[in-house]
Amino acid sequence: MKVTKQMLNKELQSSYWMLKISSSLLMNKAGIGMLNRNSARARGKNMEGIHGEEKFIKSKNGGPDIRIRVFKPLGHDESLPGMLYIHGGGYLLGNPEDYLTVIKSFIDARPCVIIAPDYRKALDAPYPAAFNDCYDTLLWMNENAKELGIMPEKIIVGGHSAGGGIAAAVTLKATDTDEVKISFQMPIYPMIDDRQNTASATDNNAPSWNAKSNRLGWGLYLKSLTEQGIQIPAYAAAARAGDFSKLPPAITFVGDIEPFCDETVSYVENLKKAGKPVAFQLYEGCFHAFEIMFPKLEISKKAWAFLLDSYSSYIDKYVYDK
Repeated sequence: MKVTKQMLNKELQSSYWMLKISSSLLMNKAGIGMLNRNSARARGKNMEGIHGEEKFIKSKNGGPDIRIRVFKPLGHDESLPGMLYIHGGGYLLGNPEDYLTVIKSFIDARPCVIIAPDYRKALDAPYPAAFNDCYDTLLWMNENAKELGIMPEKIIVGGHSAGGGIAAAVTLKATDTDEVKISFQMPIYPMIDDRQNTASATDNNAPSWNAKSNRLGWGLYLKSLTEQGIQIPAYAAAARAGDFSKLPPAITFVGDIEPFCDETVSYVENLKKAGKPVAFQLYEGCFHAFEIMFPKLEISKKAWAFLLDSYSSYIDKYVYDK
């Protein structure tokens, strides 16, 4: 998909050239390294209005201890819904502190306890490192529900972009193994198809995330598997899943000019075919992560309202009413 400035939502057109230039950092290892060094400065940061705590938990797969952040609303003593929130970054970069505004938005919309793992990135440790870190965090949440003040067996799994991809994969495994009950999933514009052969992913040159950055992300994340000639499993790329019958309800949205558009739509259609409730919106002229980068624009406000309203409704329906 070749994307021109005129294809963008009118509110986003003024950001076109700025993002075209800045997104070049996402197309090479040097740029990713620079962004990660900058992101590391926010490590341990908290946000006013919510309680934040840093913990280290044991890996169940022989990896290093996993750094997690535990975020809670202020002034709540009762047991609350628990959410595993997995940050984005193309499997290559970032940490939970980059998404404090997102985390606080969920807590403000409906009080919950959010556990956000700082999973290993593909430059240092390819698949299954990130997936294992996040799945181990889910298991730890369920095992320590009482101490965390969360409702056991009613966990929400969500994330943006690559975090949405891991969220979908973690949900797949949790339902395959029946180790943890997932009330609903929120893989927001998820990075789930390593084949990158859909119309929206092929030759996509949109601002923000595009076909070049997509190839880099998937190439590094799946490096160990491809070098060994191992078939890519659904826990690495959830679009490869063949059975959606056990999966819980879902919430997601995507812009129609970003690489993940078609794979998100396909994931939604597969869930619906399996009889699963899905809240979904497609936003015209919107590139990857538009609502996070430019939250004050009207189109972004609409996306945020859809996400938080759906999340609130799903908590009422699938957590409290179960």
